[in-house]
Amino acid sequence: MPSFDIVSKVDLQEVDNAMNQARKELQGRWDFKGVPVDISMADDKKGLVLKTDGEERLDALWDVLLGKLLKRGLTANSLERGKKEPVGGKQFKQSVQLQQGIPTEKAKELTKLIKDSKLKVQASIQGESLRVTGKDRDELQAAIRLCRESADKLHLDMQFENFRD
Repeated sequence: MPSFDIVSKVDLQEVDNAMNQARKELQGRWDFKGVPVDISMADDKKGLVLKTDGEERLDALWDVLLGKLLKRGLTANSLERGKKEPVGGKQFKQSVQLQQGIPTEKAKELTKLIKDSKLKVQASIQGESLRVTGKDRDELQAAIRLCRESADKLHLDMQFENFRD
């Protein structure tokens, strides 16, 4: 029986490359001259930490980093910005979570969406991924199209793997 898996993964090497590119760009910008800026991977490798000396600069830092991430093939749906927190002095920090795996509530929404579409496929949650099976290859491709169209509405970054006939 043909099937495929819907997963959500972020390539950490591409994130690291985007962070390095953003650091380089910020060194040359006049509005960041002499300003302490730090972009680092969180200790648990599931997010990023941005630090600088003002809320406005934190937004500018985010814009630069997001631009680099988008150019490297990551989508904004795979990132979730946290609150801006004062660290001390004029310093502010913000955490950015990277989406690894499909959360259970989003997987349930996606399963319901597939079932409501009246396609002749079955979707089942398998840990942090979703397996879609069906008898017809065309139905599976229609399910992939449906998922891609609803990715922004669900705020979910999806990849499709293990397509088997």
